[in-house]
Amino acid sequence: MASKIHLLVTGLLVLIPTIGSRRQNSSAEQCFCNLKGGLDDCSCDVESIDSFNNGKIHPLLEELLGRNYFRYFKVNLNKDCPFWYDDSKCALKDCAVDICTEEVLPEGMRNGHEYMTDSLQEKEECDEMMELSTVDTTLSQESKDAFVEWTEYDDSQLSFCAMDDEDENDMQYVDLLLNPERYTGYKGESPHRIWRSIYEENCFKLVGVNIRGRGSGRGRLWYCLCLEKRVFYRVISGLHSSINIHLCARHLLPDGWGRTKWGPKLEEFRKRFSPESVGPQGTTRLKNLYFVYLLELRALVKAAPYFLNQTFYTGDRGEDDEVRQLLMEVLDVARQFPYQFDENTMFQGDPKEARRLKEEFRQHFWNVTRIMDCVGCDKCRLWGKLQVHGLGTALKVLFSGDIIGRTDIPHNRQFHMTRREIVALVNAFGRLSKSIRALEDFKNMMTTS
Repeated sequence: MASKIHLLVTGLLVLIPTIGSRRQNSSAEQCFCNLKGGLDDCSCDVESIDSFNNGKIHPLLEELLGRNYFRYFKVNLNKDCPFWYDDSKCALKDCAVDICTEEVLPEGMRNGHEYMTDSLQEKEECDEMMELSTVDTTLSQESKDAFVEWTEYDDSQLSFCAMDDEDENDMQYVDLLLNPERYTGYKGESPHRIWRSIYEENCFKLVGVNIRGRGSGRGRLWYCLCLEKRVFYRVISGLHSSINIHLCARHLLPDGWGRTKWGPKLEEFRKRFSPESVGPQGTTRLKNLYFVYLLELRALVKAAPYFLNQTFYTGDRGEDDEVRQLLMEVLDVARQFPYQFDENTMFQGDPKEARRLKEEFRQHFWNVTRIMDCVGCDKCRLWGKLQVHGLGTALKVLFSGDIIGRTDIPHNRQFHMTRREIVALVNAFGRLSKSIRALEDFKNMMTTS
């Protein structure tokens, strides 16, 4: 009898680790089991993006975004909210932003230098730059038709962003590396009001239906919208998911020595994306992250010929040349990804209706950029404005010009991007890339926790 009991206890002890392992794997499966396969509205899948992003382009982006041209962003963080009165400023120290003094800025960004042109002025310089890598000729060939579409129109009439005025006294440079995007403690009604306004007042939706969806099933109702309105909702949702992942990946963690410690917080990630917390919406939100990633990737590829004529001026010729070469490497890798977002499927059909829909799309996103001035946490406002303006620049790149017919655009100016738009676009894509890389880390944490 005693020997039988001994065998039973021994068997249970052997079984317990197995049960624990199954629970760990089950936890990871519940969050990620449906995060695979196709993304809808585009010919790509999650697995292809994971492999491409994590193994190829993400390391290059990390190096590029550490360079001076892309690490300093000029922004006005003192604008009043244009939609409602809100005095709920975050008073936590982690909400604050450290502003750059002129002494620490690169020479080319200081007063008196910052408006020097980014364009190549001398033909021999241009020829020299064009020989830096074979990607230049290939990109120009592939994008020749796109650049015909981009020429000569009033830039202000097609911008998707309410940009800060460069001449405003409150415009200041911020070092993005010294002010990383992370959890700040900003929560409650103020941030909820921001996202409610974006989703419920600025996203397209079926009459009488909240397309954000709650519980099972309702979140799929936005599939009933036309392609253009679905795309609008998905890029907003994907951006929202990306921001949430950043906050989970750099969360405030307990430290027994009384020091501030930042790192990934698995419980926070589960709260925002696991089926137990948000139902099937968790997977939908994560797939929308991959969707907006594809859209911004395509914008970078399409803008590549424009970047070829930029010097990325900071006042340090050696640094500027290195930045340009690094960006060309990023664009070369981006061009090689086979499953590009196809912007030519949008705003088709009847030209008059397409023009109306395109303008409505633009105005809705314009309002979203203005809502960023209602964010009560300075650091959240900084990163919100940067990423929303980067997405708006991507939309400008993709949907400017002869997408719905040449007759609706006055041909009098060349396509133009400001330095702030270039910095915002590349940084915004870098944020999406970092989010997808962070998903791999969270998945690994779930299988080992």
